[in-house]
Amino acid sequence: MRRRTRVSENFRRARAALCCALLVFAALGASCVGRRDGDTGAPSGGVGEPSAGDGRPPRRIISLTPSTTEILAGVGAFARVVAVSDYCTYPPEVKDLPRVGGWSNPNLEQLAALQPDLVVFWDSQAQFVKDKIEAMGIRTLSVPSRSLEDAFTAIEQIGRATGNEAEAERLLQQTRQTVETVRVRAAPLPRRRVLCVVDRVPGTLRDLYTAADGSFLVELIETAGGKSIAPPAQGGWGKLQKEAVLALDPDVIIDLMIHKTEGKFAEDTLAVWRELPALRAVREGRVYALREETMLHPSQFVGDTARRFAELIHPEVFKQ
Repeated sequence: MRRRTRVSENFRRARAALCCALLVFAALGASCVGRRDGDTGAPSGGVGEPSAGDGRPPRRIISLTPSTTEILAGVGAFARVVAVSDYCTYPPEVKDLPRVGGWSNPNLEQLAALQPDLVVFWDSQAQFVKDKIEAMGIRTLSVPSRSLEDAFTAIEQIGRATGNEAEAERLLQQTRQTVETVRVRAAPLPRRRVLCVVDRVPGTLRDLYTAADGSFLVELIETAGGKSIAPPAQGGWGKLQKEAVLALDPDVIIDLMIHKTEGKFAEDTLAVWRELPALRAVREGRVYALREETMLHPSQFVGDTARRFAELIHPEVFKQ
């Protein structure tokens, strides 16, 4: 009974995290309509420009999204992180840090008690948290989070805000080079038709959510020699019924569900997809289950994700 309860709790937390991601991209899509501030989509003050401070590098940082936590680690600033969101999992040391809540509703009392001098979050969160945090006299930084280029920009901006410009530049160049290497190698290859699933009910093909045009995941699929066949969707995420998947008939299915169960509760992903035996990807054994949560985040790991996608889409060229 305890094991079943633990698995249920893991599922609840993982699904809540994915729902937050879906809400983020929906908000980003909505923000494309009626933009202000020079048509940047930025709240007052601008994206990537920290609110006023004393000019010194921050000593106590709070990160409110997984990708910004990953970037803070990548630029060498993680030692100054004093708290993270409920959904941060990388680096492993986050397990020892306080959790200050979710995407749009962090615990402001707890946040203030930790006395941060910088709070970092996505631009799409700004409408929920920026004014409230700055009203407490705390400096903030909101970074872009939708596209592949946004991931690069976020690395640069976080490096600048933390005083780790040199480390950020190295990380940025390494990430860009990894992505570009995959792009060049995949450029002459045939474009295989790819469906990227980011969420569904575990053990079933119900409530299928997919990456669509406008998301960095689709950009990475194209970088890796694929062509996303998910229908257009506001904000870069869409929902499909399994009957629609039959009509799309992808060559490759990348199943990026973040739910992780073990033992007798573990899902056999290939068996789940065999519910649709007529699919080309199922018939040819080209359904791939990936469970690395960092793949769902626009951070420095986009390079690794591009390479992994290429190995799956074109294994005849990109050897694992």
